[in-house]
Parts: sequence; C-alpha cells; structure tokens
Amino acid sequence: MKTRGSKLSVVGAGAVGTSLAYAALIKGAAGHVALQDINAAKVRAEALDLAHGSQFLPPRVTVEGSDDVAVTAGSDVVVVAAGAKQQPGETRMDLAAKTVEMMKSLIPPLVEQSPDAVFVMVTNPVDVTTQAALKISGLPAHQLFGSGTVLDSSRLRWLVAQECGVAVSNVHAYIAGEHGDTETPLWSTATIGGVPLKQWEQQTGQLSSSVRERIADQVVNAAYEVIEGKGATNYAIGLAGTRIIQAVLRDEHTVLPISAHLEDWHGISGVCMSVPRMIDGRGAGRALELPLNERELQKLRESANHIRAEARKLGF
Repeated sequence: MKTRGSKLSVVGAGAVGTSLAYAALIKGAAGHVALQDINAAKVRAEALDLAHGSQFLPPRVTVEGSDDVAVTAGSDVVVVAAGAKQQPGETRMDLAAKTVEMMKSLIPPLVEQSPDAVFVMVTNPVDVTTQAALKISGLPAHQLFGSGTVLDSSRLRWLVAQECGVAVSNVHAYIAGEHGDTETPLWSTATIGGVPLKQWEQQTGQLSSSVRERIADQVVNAAYEVIEGKGATNYAIGLAGTRIIQAVLRDEHTVLPISAHLEDWHGISGVCMSVPRMIDGRGAGRALELPLNERELQKLRESANHIRAEARKLGF
C-alpha cells in the first residue's frame, strides 16, 4: 500500500462539512484541510475562520477554501458532505432523489483531481448515496464508502452507558443496516466490560428487553429530535467522520460500522449497507461476520431490501 499523506478535502461547507473540518483540525487528524463549496464567499469565510485559530492547532497545519474543485487536488481522503438539507419531518430517504442527482455532477471532477484518494460519503441518505456514488465514480469498492452507522453506534453506546452507569468506552455494541429507520442494534454480540448483555441483565437487572427496545427507538429517532430542535445534526457526525478519517490516514486496521458494498455477508449481496468492517489505509477492508441471531439477520435482510428498492428507483 502506498503511504498516505495527510491531505483531507471536505466537499460541502455547510453545518456537517465545517464541523467535520473543525473536528479533524483540533484532533490533528490531517495536516492539510481543504474546504470546497459552490458558495465562494461562504467557503472562504469558513476557511478563514478555521485558519485564524492556527496558533492553537498542531504545528504546520494548512487550511484553505475555494469554490474551485482544484483545491481538492492530490487529496488522501475526500469527504463528501454536500447534499440536500434534511428538513423537520423529512426522512433521509426523502432526500435521495435530489442528493443522488447532485452526485452525478459532483463526483467525477473530484475523482479526476484525486484518483487515489479514499472517498467517504457523509451525505444522507448515506447508503443509497454511497451505492450511487460508487457506480458514478467507477472506483473499486474499498476506495469509496459511507460513514454508515458509526454515529448511530456511538448514540447506542452512549444510551447504554447512561442506562447502566458505566463509561461509554466500556460499552461495545453496533448498529448495523441502513443509516436510517430500518437500522438494527446487534444486541446478541454487545458487551459491557466484556460481559455479554444477556449476562449483564441477569447480574444487574438492567437492560431488559423493554429497555433495549426503548433505547433502539431513541437511536433511530435521535436525528429527528436534534433536527427539530436546531435544524441540523453536525457536531457528533463531525466527530464520527473524523474517527473514520483517522483510521484511514493512520492505517489503523480499526473496526467501524461503515456503509460499503457487501458481497455474501450472511447471504446479503449487491448493496451498500453498514456492518462492522476493518478500516485501513486502503479504505474499506474485510467485513466481519458476527454470530448474529435469526431475528437480527432477518431485520438486516429487510434493511438491505429497503436500500436496494430505493436505489433501484433512482436507477442504481
């Protein structure tokens, strides 16, 4: 594998893109951050605002912004955060047609500027958008993937930690499937401090089936609640996206539940959907086949069918 540098380009200078750029800078994920957006005045202002804090960033960090796609040239990672904004009461799938149409003109020039970059899609609905972008780009499946349920899994872990009075870092659990209404928590493989959830419930009386259902519902509806209150979700996805970027640029071989093309994962094929995967310098690595129960597998099959149906409507 070619050793990656540390140039990160973020396409889309809205709430998500700028939060992601900010998180990447303060966490030292990239040494060169380029913002690109069709709104020249806004993207320049956002880049200036970030650059003005350079004194407080790691040394030798470069920040620039432009409406010219050439600013992204030679990127190691390109994050696509541009897309139609999700309105209160609007589902992620409601955004699909508008966003996918945008990708048809946005993706090819980005690939031309950085053909060796790893592309991370953060635009909703992320699974359908990733599936479309993969075909539009012509890139190999490992080189373009979506942020998937990395944020959803973080929400799940936080809620479980709150319920049980433990540190979030001691909770290991994944949300898989669609980043959206058909996603499902993988309770059968979840642990707290190494204790499987079934044993945890027996030992503590916590996390009964009704509580788990409530938590799962909270995860699914978390974005709607935040959007209704403030208009957008941005800080947490900025942090989640930065975690993915770090895994690629540092060749970490970290397991994260990203949305990438599946082939015969528990019999599921031909769809971009989130399951735990190895992430390294090449991008999306091997999908882990967790020992799931039949109910979880059935829900994931339904989720895959849902994504396929939506992608098919859009010609993908």
